Amino acid sequence: MNVLNRFLFTKVDNSPLLIFRIFFGILVACECYGAIITGWVRQNLVEPQFTFNFIGFDWLQFFQGSGMYVYFFIMGTLGLGITLGYKYRFSVISFTVLWTGAYLMQKTSYNNHYYLLILISGMMCFFPANTDYSIDSQKNPSIKKVWMYGYVKWIIILQLLIVYTYASVAKIYGDWLDFSIVRILMLDKSGYYVIGELLQQPWIHKIIGIFGIIFDLLIVPALLWKPTRRIAFFAAIFFHLFNSIVFQIGIFPYLSLAFTVFFFEPETIRRIFFKKKIAFNSNEVSLPPFKKTLLWLTSIYFLVQLVLPIRHHLIKDDVLWTEEGHRMSWRMMLRSRSGKGQFKLLNTTSGITTIVKLEDYLSKKQRRRIMGYPDFIWQFARHLKKEYAEKGEVISVYLINSKVSINGKPYRAFIDPKVDLAKETWNHFDHHEWILPSAHSEEKGH
Repeated sequence: MNVLNRFLFTKVDNSPLLIFRIFFGILVACECYGAIITGWVRQNLVEPQFTFNFIGFDWLQFFQGSGMYVYFFIMGTLGLGITLGYKYRFSVISFTVLWTGAYLMQKTSYNNHYYLLILISGMMCFFPANTDYSIDSQKNPSIKKVWMYGYVKWIIILQLLIVYTYASVAKIYGDWLDFSIVRILMLDKSGYYVIGELLQQPWIHKIIGIFGIIFDLLIVPALLWKPTRRIAFFAAIFFHLFNSIVFQIGIFPYLSLAFTVFFFEPETIRRIFFKKKIAFNSNEVSLPPFKKTLLWLTSIYFLVQLVLPIRHHLIKDDVLWTEEGHRMSWRMMLRSRSGKGQFKLLNTTSGITTIVKLEDYLSKKQRRRIMGYPDFIWQFARHLKKEYAEKGEVISVYLINSKVSINGKPYRAFIDPKVDLAKETWNHFDHHEWILPSAHSEEKGH
């Protein structure tokens, strides 16, 4: 316990946390304002008739529409409040709540990085990131501190270790190891200036595939170990700038680089960013009154973080096929899906059968995705049932001619056409039998 106390409750220079707060605030402001400017908000939250929200959060549809421009503008402004350390606690808590809402509102543009932003902003709600170089500390000098507890650093690092390790292990499967999925990911990059043709070369695919596994697996340990820290830092710069340029995934590469401030000595960070800041070199161990609460809450939190990404192993069939347990599991850029099919409605009152015209309900982007994802299919079936029920009609909803291709492989039958999807219930932690077996599952069955 004494070792744990020294590890978590030693007072250290808080320069890494202060500069991370500034970087974090700038980045989330850019993310939110950028979502408005680039049309992301319009495309995903304004124009669609309804969004494919996370199941169980249908009430968030209330916010959908033009008001989402204001919603994202408010979040961007809260990001500036975080940067400046102005009403910091209000700013970061409000941002976390609003960002979580935005995340749960739609899955059409799902990104693991959006989920990570919830986790990090949630942590920042509890961290004393405004105790210096902030408007709050200028207005209220009594909160000013030049130190923080060591646990702040280690909570961030442990979260990153989980993210990167799971991302690395998930890549150890056939289509990544033979580089076929890397080739598919690069196909639509051929038009890129200068590097487009280079990205189509098989030897480049091999470098990307191997480097991706090794980087994710070793980057956190390499940054922690002083002899390899500088090399790891420059490797991180290359890796994340490559991802930013090639995949255009918003702020995540830059947020990842911002995390590196927690791996360097606090004195180094202070000399670079806060030359006038008072140095803090004490190694005093001080046990806070909230020690037991902190240990219990962080233990529970990280237990969930360890178990949630591997829940798909407890669900029947292959997650690559069923998508059950895919989200919030750090399975990043692992597959390419395309699907096709038709929704058939049977009006049980009139006996009339009709085929749904998706363009009457869904945006172009939603139509491109719906047939490849079981939860989208189920949600749309429920949406149709609700729409007809409001007109006093009862319908059954079937998906016929449903086929899916994973990573460019031949299309295979996906959804059981005999099942009335409108009558099915959704279970977040179990398999849905109306998803037909994958080829791998059929082979095991025989």
